[in-house]
Amino acid sequence: MNITGYSVEYIKDPTGILSGDRYEFFLDIDVDEEDELYSENGIKLRVLFFKKQEDEKILNYHFLENQTGKVLEFALDEEEEKVVSHFCSENISQAE
Repeated sequence: MNITGYSVEYIKDPTGILSGDRYEFFLDIDVDEEDELYSENGIKLRVLFFKKQEDEKILNYHFLENQTGKVLEFALDEEEEKVVSHFCSENISQAE
């Protein structure tokens, strides 16, 4: 699994109730044809990422089929989750 592109957006909390900042990432994923996650339509990973001072973590994520938007029922393994979390942490400054 390789991240080939992304978009990120800061999620505003209009109520001011939630602590910390939240970001929504859409990661373009390149998956080997032999992988069970592979789709001819391409794969994206939607990630809800949290940051409050030094505390950063993935709150939620879903794999999506590119062309249809269909949610795919797969999970990241521990190493992949670390890679995605690090990627999001390094790229939150790009949020609008």
